[in-house]
Amino acid sequence: MPHIRVDYSASLEDAFDRRGFALALHPVVADTVSTSVTNCKSRFRRAEDTVVGDGSGEGAVIHVAIRLAPGRTDEVKGRLTEAVLALLPSHVKPVEGLTVHLSAEAHDFERSYRRR
Repeated sequence: MPHIRVDYSASLEDAFDRRGFALALHPVVADTVSTSVTNCKSRFRRAEDTVVGDGSGEGAVIHVAIRLAPGRTDEVKGRLTEAVLALLPSHVKPVEGLTVHLSAEAHDFERSYRRR
């Protein structure tokens, strides 16, 4: 905990510094939700096919989903997602003709969540 999943369009493969983003994000997450950086775990999933809007333009997507242990307020989760959105652009190089859509969310783990 926290578990961070980042889905990104394949068209961003060479433009998105995933490792750099994770290394910058972990301290932000830890500070915001009062945990240790060593508890943060990120994984990245490349989406081969993404369509934005009516598909007429060149669009790409990066979506960051963060799962947390229950107990954080909606205010804390909101601050966290705003911090994610502020950090992302510095880890994505511009790609000519490509519009990148960024989004983030933070949710509690389900009650069934266990770890070892």
